[in-house]
Amino acid sequence: MTTLWDTTGSAVVKELAAQRRTGGAVLSGVALTLVVVADEARVAEAEEAATYAAEMHPCRVLIVVRRQIEAPVPRLDAEVQIGGRLGPGEAVVLRMYGRLALHSESVVLPLLAADAPVVAWWHGPPPDQLATDALAVFADRRITDSSLAADPRAALRTRGEDYVPGDTDLTWTRSTAWRAILASTVDSVAGRRGDAVRITGGRVEGDPHNATAQLLAGWISSRCGCAIEVVEGNRDAGPSGVESVVLRLDQDEEVRVTADHRGGAVISQPNRPDGTVALPARALGDLLSEELRRLDPDEPYSDALETACGLSGLTERSPEREHVWFDPSEDDDRDGAAAQGSRS
Repeated sequence: MTTLWDTTGSAVVKELAAQRRTGGAVLSGVALTLVVVADEARVAEAEEAATYAAEMHPCRVLIVVRRQIEAPVPRLDAEVQIGGRLGPGEAVVLRMYGRLALHSESVVLPLLAADAPVVAWWHGPPPDQLATDALAVFADRRITDSSLAADPRAALRTRGEDYVPGDTDLTWTRSTAWRAILASTVDSVAGRRGDAVRITGGRVEGDPHNATAQLLAGWISSRCGCAIEVVEGNRDAGPSGVESVVLRLDQDEEVRVTADHRGGAVISQPNRPDGTVALPARALGDLLSEELRRLDPDEPYSDALETACGLSGLTERSPEREHVWFDPSEDDDRDGAAAQGSRS
């Protein structure tokens, strides 16, 4: 690893090329460029997750840390490494100070792997409007995490209002295991009957303020055409916000899937003994790795988001974003002037 203090973007590009020549490494087979946006408090966690994902998906990892935007002098510090602690590939950690942090794309763009898709991941509360961050404009896929917001349910609504095809959220990824179990359970009922099964209603028991629970209910509703609500559970629902799911079926049948909080779930259905399936807690790197497996728009996610937020036409929106300039300092100045005016 080489650390460059108070450097420039061109110096980082040259150092990356020099390390590649010195180590005899040749960039080949890179699936994508992963751009990670994180604040300093979450950098270690983001690095660990990105390292795991890079082992599953060969990629160049660029970690952008915007520090002290109010600093009077722009500055860039960078860590450049190949085959180091951030995985077997190439990785650069960019710490930006002052006004440079508002123009991070000027440093990131020359570092993108040639002819490879770009995935941007915000490990922290993203901007309400992703187009205000230029890193979102040139990314082919954008990953957020509404669970990190102060109000996850409100953050999910914001993501729905700002959605364009190519967006996704790790709160959706946390529901993958639940969706797989529910689909296989309904299929097993259909197999026992020898006929199709129709879901007429149900509920998700857990935390109504959890974005994953809301998306899971939205997914079931969008697939079955019936209302599924999220109701308060009796126990701690964990990161997924889901304690159990109850589905009412035609022919007066009901199935229930309940998390046992020991890495499994109990499936209860008519005319069969209870069964247990795996429902393990998933690490952040595993969630990120799953989202890197696909680069096309995630239509089941947009359908679930539509239903959960009461929106429509998400898939019909243009996948292109135009950059919207936003300066936090100007916004603070306007807030201060408004507050001063209200006092006078």
